[in-house]
Amino acid sequence: MRLDFAASARASVGVEWELQLVSPTTSELLPVAPIVLQKLERRRGTGGLIHPEMHQCMLELVSRPHHRVGECLVDLADGLKLLAPVLAEQGAEATSAGVHPFAVPMEQTVTESERYQELVERTQGWGRQMLIFGTHVHVGIDNATRVVPMLNHLCTYIGHLQALAAASPFWAGRDTGYADNRAMMFQQLPTAGLPEPLRSWRELEQMMADLVQAGALREINELRWDVRPAPRLGTIEVRACDASSNLLEVGAVAALTHCLVEEALRLLDAGEPLRSFPRWLLAANKWRSARFGLDAVLVEQRDAEPVPVRESLAQLVRRLEPVAAALGCLEELSGVLEVLRLGSGTERQRAVAAAAGVGPTVVQHLLAETRAGHPLPAGA
Repeated sequence: MRLDFAASARASVGVEWELQLVSPTTSELLPVAPIVLQKLERRRGTGGLIHPEMHQCMLELVSRPHHRVGECLVDLADGLKLLAPVLAEQGAEATSAGVHPFAVPMEQTVTESERYQELVERTQGWGRQMLIFGTHVHVGIDNATRVVPMLNHLCTYIGHLQALAAASPFWAGRDTGYADNRAMMFQQLPTAGLPEPLRSWRELEQMMADLVQAGALREINELRWDVRPAPRLGTIEVRACDASSNLLEVGAVAALTHCLVEEALRLLDAGEPLRSFPRWLLAANKWRSARFGLDAVLVEQRDAEPVPVRESLAQLVRRLEPVAAALGCLEELSGVLEVLRLGSGTERQRAVAAAAGVGPTVVQHLLAETRAGHPLPAGA
């Protein structure tokens, strides 16, 4: 099975941000996406920025492709501005996190589209549980031969990205004990979670041919890996991160991803090998970051002691600063340090819940962060 990889400008970047539509008074999810999209189309359109998602209480903001993360954030901010008055008419407001803290997933209405109805029919109870929200980052790759080495390389940083973005400690009103419960839920789907270990683009094509022949999927966008190639767009897509409540954190995740890809492309330019770990170490890092978030210790290299992820992320920012300067995203990359200072989304949500319980007050804090555009200390 041949997979054609589209031409894409090197290190171009695009960001997708999945939003929760909630009542600002009750904090409950509201299934208003269909009517909101209808009203937007009738009035002024969505500008290509606003898209339906799996549940009717969700929408996705999608930036245009750019060369700077900051330009993507402008698109996302514009999408929020377009949405705000139409949502307000329905008694709703947009915010986000990896999951809603107290909604019951099985009670939410699935969007009426063939794609989502087929997913639920195929996966049944697990599919209906997928009330989860993510931030996805696409980065342009200039040659298909670089995609698989890049895929393996980025897998060694899934733990760092998950810990940074972790914002899903609760499920149906209870603390799961995990910093990123979304990661645990998502991997229940048959083609989600860590990518398969691959050695070449040809092997990816063979894998797809086998899966299509087996009836496991029909096209490559049904692979819901934490990191996956997007041949139609000519990008590699990092999907491992919880959705954040605010644009500063979205920008931090996007900038870190953008810089990791560009650093790796420079290594390939110089004929240097990229990082790769055996699957068992990737799985250990993924689980640890999902369980412990910024308190995790992660494997940085084989035959060495694991490193605290807070320490590792701070070192990573310093190492990537020259790359960020060249990409024009130094400010956004510095957001990683702001998250380390104020705590991850999970840590901030738990601080709110410690005082007020796992309920509406947590959502009110998320709404406040979305309005402010940056993380806020609990109680702010």
